Amino acid sequence: MARLPRLNLAKIPQHVIQRGNNRSVCFFSDEDYAVFLDKLKEYGTKYKVAIHSYVLTQIPI
Repeated sequence: MARLPRLNLAKIPQHVIQRGNNRSVCFFSDEDYAVFLDKLKEYGTKYKVAIHSYVLTQIPI
């Protein structure tokens, strides 16, 4: 059964998790982290999204 659509209400905080396929790593170098953070800032500003916190973890391969 497919997952039901999630509510996306204005001014309600969202908890967002990004994972690779089958929980594989998303970042392979320090540059990957830097690009991700740059895009997070760029699009947060563009779409007027308040980002209160974030955590970038590195899982050993």
